[in-house]
Amino acid sequence: MGRLIYTGIVSLDGYINDTSGTFDWAAPDEEVHAFVNDLERSATTYLYGRRMYEVMKVWEAVPEMPDQSEVMLDYADLWRKADKIVFSRSLESATTPRTRVEREFDPDAVARLKEEGERHISIGGPTLAAAAVAAGLVDEYQLFLCPVLVGGGTPFFPDGSDAGLELLDERRFASGIVYLRYAARP
Repeated sequence: MGRLIYTGIVSLDGYINDTSGTFDWAAPDEEVHAFVNDLERSATTYLYGRRMYEVMKVWEAVPEMPDQSEVMLDYADLWRKADKIVFSRSLESATTPRTRVEREFDPDAVARLKEEGERHISIGGPTLAAAAVAAGLVDEYQLFLCPVLVGGGTPFFPDGSDAGLELLDERRFASGIVYLRYAARP
């Protein structure tokens, strides 16, 4: 059975972007990015909302961009090999291979995807993740806490989140970023 994992790069005060919607403070260095790549090797499917898909689809073009590091090319390869499902009412069609658009988030369909999967499913974007959290579908939370306070923006955890978590792993990076991995308790 697959696991649904919600991962994000987050400010220390819990936001994935700041009040102006930017997240340039969250750009991972080579050490963190290589660690993320290793985590993502077991992902077979990415679930995105429209905005997260718009951010992530650049990975389709990275191999054609000049002067890309091995870490960037490695992640692009991982991303391109995975299936992507975009939940959006406004996106006409996907512009990347291995991608389909669903108009509504269907918790039962995601539960079936988990049951049928052998590896993990990654969910990205706080709005979509909020629906999965509310439906009790998220098995793990992986946070990369950045040493910055942004004072507001879009929170990683949806309002009203109430769950017991079990710490599974942690790691500290030279940049000051801290990785925390938690299992959701039933």
